[in-house]
Amino acid sequence: MESLIGLVNRIQRACTVLGDYGGDSALPTLWESLPSVVVVGGQSSGKSSVLESIVGRDFLPRGSGIVTRRPLVLQLHKTDDGSDYAEFLHLPRRRFTDFAAVRKEIGDETDRVTGRSKMISPVPIHLSIYSPNVVNLTLIDLPGLTKVAVEGQPDSIVQDIEQMVRIYVEKPNSIILAISPANQDIATSDAIKLAREVDPQGERTWGVLTKLDLMDRGTNALDVLEGRSYRLQHPWIGVVNRSQADINKNVDMIAARRREREYFQSSPDYGHLAGKMGSEYLAKMLSRHLEAVIKSRIPSILALINKTIDELESEMNQLGKPIALDAGAQLYTILELCRAFDYVFKEHLDGGRPGGERVYGVFDNQLPAALKKLPFDKHLSMQNVRRVVTEADGYQPHLIAPEQGYRRLIESSIAYFKGPAEAVVDAIHFILRDLVRKSISETQELKRFPTLQAELAAAATKALEAYREESRKTALKLVEMEASYLTVDFFRKLPQEVEKGGNAVASMDRYTDNHLRRIGSNVSSYVGMVMDILRNSIPKAAVHCQVREAKRSLLDTFYTQIGKKEAKQLSVLLDEDPATMERRLACAKRLELYKNARDEIDSVAWAK
Repeated sequence: MESLIGLVNRIQRACTVLGDYGGDSALPTLWESLPSVVVVGGQSSGKSSVLESIVGRDFLPRGSGIVTRRPLVLQLHKTDDGSDYAEFLHLPRRRFTDFAAVRKEIGDETDRVTGRSKMISPVPIHLSIYSPNVVNLTLIDLPGLTKVAVEGQPDSIVQDIEQMVRIYVEKPNSIILAISPANQDIATSDAIKLAREVDPQGERTWGVLTKLDLMDRGTNALDVLEGRSYRLQHPWIGVVNRSQADINKNVDMIAARRREREYFQSSPDYGHLAGKMGSEYLAKMLSRHLEAVIKSRIPSILALINKTIDELESEMNQLGKPIALDAGAQLYTILELCRAFDYVFKEHLDGGRPGGERVYGVFDNQLPAALKKLPFDKHLSMQNVRRVVTEADGYQPHLIAPEQGYRRLIESSIAYFKGPAEAVVDAIHFILRDLVRKSISETQELKRFPTLQAELAAAATKALEAYREESRKTALKLVEMEASYLTVDFFRKLPQEVEKGGNAVASMDRYTDNHLRRIGSNVSSYVGMVMDILRNSIPKAAVHCQVREAKRSLLDTFYTQIGKKEAKQLSVLLDEDPATMERRLACAKRLELYKNARDEIDSVAWAK
């Protein structure tokens, strides 16, 4: 049965292929929730040699200065059939059996991103090695920590490398493999210094001492290896790597491991620790510990997986199903989308969503304010009344009441109401048009189809324009009706009011100020009465002709046109946004990945 580490390795590769690898991001992806071993050390600390000893292969680029310039995600898979090869994620169909070619490809792939410079990049290289001589393990090799920028590097290289390393070691699921050379004071170790900052209790840190064979004669590293110099929760492990002379002579790893065992077994300083030293023991302990950590984290990993599955399924529901090719199904889909839009639009008008209150605001605030601003004071001033009455009388003065003067004053006053009436119609039109725009943007089902959105907007706008024209005609007719036939009772009261005033003779004189003021006052009263009528009737016209019709038949013409379209034309309307199609495909793949991961982790965990 596949081991937990092997399963995690496979899931991590799948995550990377699907872009679910966090890399230098802080996003909690599935990749980042899976534990792995992060290898940290200063330049020339022997970090590369430790990795090669664990793998048992000479496969990493070597040289002076910064050799590792991109993170290397190294996944080791123990095989039972004797197969021994390597695969890069960026070359999925190519198997490398020559590990010198692996070394060259790591260098070439690094140069493809960083160029032939000494710059670094956070973009990882993914390498899987399958061999009967390895243990199941995931290691992330990072650029070596440095203190000084060399020629060809920016001054910020020291901080850049440390920041990159921190991104990996700060994650709570990472196991820190801190590499320190034994021939330097442990207090100056870059790896231990950084590990102490992010893991002060030493719970996630494994200490590795290299170059034990290069220490000054008469000295040893027992204080470190036995935990007296710096104590960790896990035991320190010493290793003896190949020397540069061994590398130059192409001493193979099997021979190097044998020499390492012989060194510890024969060492007077470390002989009592020989069974707990060496790269083979290190690999075995790391694999065992990694599997234990993975098993302990299974509940939290499954919780993240389940949470992400719920989020992805919700997003898939929002993105909707792929479009059918059948014309009937396409027509049905379009009609369903239109109904969804229509529902949102009506919700805006009826109060389920904001926007409908703006219509009432026009009637309750804008219209009264506009009516109040009409220039009746100027129009019914004594000077203007005198002019209008005089012009209306012509050469023959009026006898009792200047009826023609009254009519002209009233008709010209009522004409002022046309402006506010049209303003109301326009205001309602703009509100409805804005609600159409909002409703289209808020209809989740429509987001997939920009062409249909545009067609819906155009059809709705055209219908609203027709409603506005009808409403404008109706509102103006209401105003014209008031001017066309004046209320008779109002005029019948005028002589009585004059008689009650006790100055009937004054009414015979068309030029007296009192008489003109009386005319202006009477006209103002009549116009006020008309204003009260129109304040109520104009909103009714707008609601009847615009709001009511928009709710009842906004898309009627569009439905008629849609019913006449052929399959090809319907397909154009359902021409989905490519970004949405890509997003749905990516979501579907991620959803499948997470569901498979959940099932497989469950099955392996229960089998253990």
